[in-house]
Amino acid sequence: MSDVVKIEDLVVRFATDEGSVLAVDGVSLAVGEREVLAIVGESGSGKTVTARAILGLLPETATTRGAVVLRGRDSSDGVDVLSLSPGQLRQVRGRDAAMVFQEPSAVLNPVYPIWWQIAEGLRAHGRLSRADARARAVEMLELVGIPDPTHRIDHFPHEFSGGQKQRIVIAMALALNPGLIIADEPTTALDVTVQAEILDLLRRLRDDFGSAIVLITHNMGVVADLADRVAVMYQGRVVEQAPVRQLFAVPQDAYTQRLLAAVPRVGAGHSQRDTPEPATANVVEAKRLVIQYPARFGSGGFTAVRGVDFHIHAGEVLGLVGESGSGKTTIGRAIAGLTPVTGGSLDVLGFEMNGVRERRFRAVRGDIGFVFQDPGTSFNPLLTIAECVAEPLIVHGRARTARDARARVDELLDAVQLPTVYGERFPHELSGGQRQRVSFARALALSPSLVVLDEPTSALDVSVQARVLELFGELQRQFGFAALFISHDLAVVDQLATRIAVMRNGEIIETGPNSQVLGSPQHAYTRRLLASLPVPDPDAQAERRDALRALGD
Repeated sequence: MSDVVKIEDLVVRFATDEGSVLAVDGVSLAVGEREVLAIVGESGSGKTVTARAILGLLPETATTRGAVVLRGRDSSDGVDVLSLSPGQLRQVRGRDAAMVFQEPSAVLNPVYPIWWQIAEGLRAHGRLSRADARARAVEMLELVGIPDPTHRIDHFPHEFSGGQKQRIVIAMALALNPGLIIADEPTTALDVTVQAEILDLLRRLRDDFGSAIVLITHNMGVVADLADRVAVMYQGRVVEQAPVRQLFAVPQDAYTQRLLAAVPRVGAGHSQRDTPEPATANVVEAKRLVIQYPARFGSGGFTAVRGVDFHIHAGEVLGLVGESGSGKTTIGRAIAGLTPVTGGSLDVLGFEMNGVRERRFRAVRGDIGFVFQDPGTSFNPLLTIAECVAEPLIVHGRARTARDARARVDELLDAVQLPTVYGERFPHELSGGQRQRVSFARALALSPSLVVLDEPTSALDVSVQARVLELFGELQRQFGFAALFISHDLAVVDQLATRIAVMRNGEIIETGPNSQVLGSPQHAYTRRLLASLPVPDPDAQAERRDALRALGD
């Protein structure tokens, strides 16, 4: 057997209260040695179910048919994973194939130090002394680029950044040197600079350690950067499969063509033309703004925003970009009155936020909408969609009950292109894109003149993201509100904003119209952000990767 894994006519069904649901319908795929196969498609296409079947990680409600033949690292024989007992599966997992999950915080145990969690997989496959386990943990952390691994193996997950936690999860997957690594959306929630580092690490696993990789992603730029071959899934089937350059150059299936057309590209938005600042009054103006989080036990606090100046005109969309920890979300929360200002000045709709009293600001809150990054956690799961959208109307005295507000709720659902019957559903009954549409409806319930959007599309599939971004543009033109659009994706920002401010370490290091910031960036950090953003073109992406390395040097 030359393939590390071979999937033949795989069918997966899930038993539900409404009957059997067909999730994977006759999928056949193979991955060779040192090959990276990317499986792409929107949510519900069956790509993650297919990947989990390789390790026998499907729930008890799943029934399978077909074969998933996995070859061991030290064996030329393959074994059908679907026929293995739970005990046999435990021997396969980690040793022959391992998985890197999408959300490392959900994988890492918060009460155990990192060395223990890496050693746990080693101990499951054989006896190992404490000293040997710690030594192997240090070796793994050093391999994936965690600084000072000898000291940091005793740290806990919350003491690492998001990118570092993803590296630790990769280290756990590598501990037993498996022949196949399944990476399920390994860069979805990461900044573009951290994402580029993780992709370089995965590439090194293939080149230096001979690992084959199954990459599950909806980011076509990541596919162009890393994959050798691509399988496109839609409604449980593989609709197209081709080498990466061929697929991007001449996609055959109509769904693949739509998928690639939906990818936002830097330079395809407002940066194509010079857009003058509108001659309108400022709805937000910051001067030497400082925001500090107090520390516990009387020690010095953490300064998240350090003396920044910016403004937002009425009816304007300002894009605020930068990596995690730069202070973007802190500024958005301060504008909405959710985080106190500790220094300088922040004028929002004529109210000074430094020292503002909640009683005075409450009257202005109705003129500010907020769209959160994860709509799933911002809704009350016990309320229907109609009740969630009606909540601001009730809180601000525009309606007495959700029933009284129903006419306005139906109007808002129609504005965000959702059927009004969805008002009777609960948040968990909607897809991610649908929930984000409801977030827009709730943010616009009181007809605000200012809306703050915090990474509203970062976790969405590329096709869903395109529809949500198009909807936001239509709503902004229709209602004329000003907006602060917070994101780490410069291509998305270019599509919606007309001016961009770049943040780093709590400071705004560059600001200007899109054509200037994206076309001829002045600061080295902005140039690095641009070079880190993967583009859906394998040849162009290879050039950008070389340019990024040169900037790093």
